[in-house]
Amino acid sequence: MDIIVEGIKQAFILLFTLDPEVIGITWLSLKVSGTATLISLFFGVSAGTMVALTQFPGRRIVVSLINTGMGLPPVVVGLFVTIFLWRNGPLGFMEILYTPTAIIIAQAVIATPIVMGISLAAIQNLPANLRLQILALGATRLQMVWILVKEARLPLLAAIMAGFGGVISEVGASIMVGGNIKGYTRVLTTATVMETSKGNFDIAMALGIILLLLAFFINAILTHVQQRERPR
Repeated sequence: MDIIVEGIKQAFILLFTLDPEVIGITWLSLKVSGTATLISLFFGVSAGTMVALTQFPGRRIVVSLINTGMGLPPVVVGLFVTIFLWRNGPLGFMEILYTPTAIIIAQAVIATPIVMGISLAAIQNLPANLRLQILALGATRLQMVWILVKEARLPLLAAIMAGFGGVISEVGASIMVGGNIKGYTRVLTTATVMETSKGNFDIAMALGIILLLLAFFINAILTHVQQRERPR
């Protein structure tokens, strides 16, 4: 119990004294995970909508793969991204391993299937004849897709929250592709693991609390938007 109390006290001390290292780690966590979520939003919503609106051979297998990807282990993602970005790997010439860019790539790979799966379910859950009604009113296919996405905006906001929550809290891939380099690729999750391994439980607890506060703040904003948009 003393560790928890000390951790809470230490968290507020680090926040209110604007500790440069903690602020830097927190900002990097937000920037990396936010960018990865935006990337996953673009690819996930696009691919999920396309699969939901298209009939093709093997579609059920594709949907199964998407649903499986929603539970993709971060360490597996970290392994494959590391192999691709390794100096002898297919993308080794880019020389971005152990950089924030590598973490963004890994986190985007983790978040995209989550956003894709929820987007697919959201579009499929719309009334089946809605597409025909929109097209009958003279809309183009692109306009129809845009209207359907707007109609499914509430579950799509949930997809954003799920995607962001999945990457802001992951640690395995971030350590593997980022290297946990102080002042460069160290984020809240990797810093928490490092401090725990060193036995600095109060600092680890403080970083964990800051991580929870950050996740709560972002999700509170998205939840406010979602509930404001809820049909009356």
